[in-house]
Amino acid sequence: MNIGMLVFVLFGISILGYGQTDKAYKVACVGFYNLENLFDIEDDPTIRDEDFTPEGSYSWDAEKYQNKLTNMAHVINDLGTSISPDGCAVLGVCEVENKRVLEDLVAEEKIKARDYKIIHFDSPDRRGIDVGLLYQEKYFTPTNSVSHQLNFETDPDYKTRDQLVVSGEMDGEKVSFIVAHWPSRSGGMEKSQPRRIDAAVLGRTIIDSLLAEDPNAKIILMGDLNDDPINKSVKNYIRARAKIAKMKKGDMYNTMYTKFKQGDCTLAYRDAWNLFDQLIVSEGLVSEDASSYVFHKSYVYSKEYLKQKEGNYKGYPKRTHAGGKYLNGYSDHFPVFLVLKKEVK
Repeated sequence: MNIGMLVFVLFGISILGYGQTDKAYKVACVGFYNLENLFDIEDDPTIRDEDFTPEGSYSWDAEKYQNKLTNMAHVINDLGTSISPDGCAVLGVCEVENKRVLEDLVAEEKIKARDYKIIHFDSPDRRGIDVGLLYQEKYFTPTNSVSHQLNFETDPDYKTRDQLVVSGEMDGEKVSFIVAHWPSRSGGMEKSQPRRIDAAVLGRTIIDSLLAEDPNAKIILMGDLNDDPINKSVKNYIRARAKIAKMKKGDMYNTMYTKFKQGDCTLAYRDAWNLFDQLIVSEGLVSEDASSYVFHKSYVYSKEYLKQKEGNYKGYPKRTHAGGKYLNGYSDHFPVFLVLKKEVK
């Protein structure tokens, strides 16, 4: 940790809500953001990106692409800075077309100084959208990364996003991140549910493999799950519990469950709000012993500038396009982040 960061923590304990204490903590923010169709303007004949070309339905040209990059960088620059001046040490993303758009994103002036590094694999998704991980080297050093393909026995022709697993070290501690974007609710929630259950089974298999290596492994599953914390894909198959006290060996803790119950959500559709963007942590991150990194608190980042200001969708996330119109907005999802803390000895 650099000196500037340490000074911030020493003077920022009350901001983190620790109250009167003589303890000081290092902190690191971990976030996730659905970037909503971050496509370049080139036509890739192998995917369905025709709408996002100058000749496509969105008239997606260099100016609009640059606006999108600038807007995304603006949000990423702000995300987590109420806790850490460096923002998110690690940021999972989804709905990105390829590695190039991430390279363009991290080169944006707003976040260029953070020198985000990129981990990305092309996936077989029909729309051509992938997940990825951005990280700052001074916080996180990756040691292994792998992309797990999700296959459907009942529908082998259905192609969706891979699940990205990145393991590495944060301040000498091993931490693993799973970045996911589960199948959508297209066709209806019930009809599409088996695909998200399959995605959850794959996610749980990954979690179990990490726990087999280390029963106390520090794991963060992050992503747009296209289900809420109360849905069975998350509760029953990931085994993401609402309360730490209710966890059994191998269970995960859903840091977003209470927020969902309180109405603190990340997206809206037809006047119904959902919290699809979730941050779920393993038992190794919920200890009261903060001698190593542990979970402290999670947030939905829903600042006013990210919201539609008027009309039928007032208060909704302000999108890039809506109703066939170009809004020059941000995303149809609010980002989320959590804080890890570690006591300074």
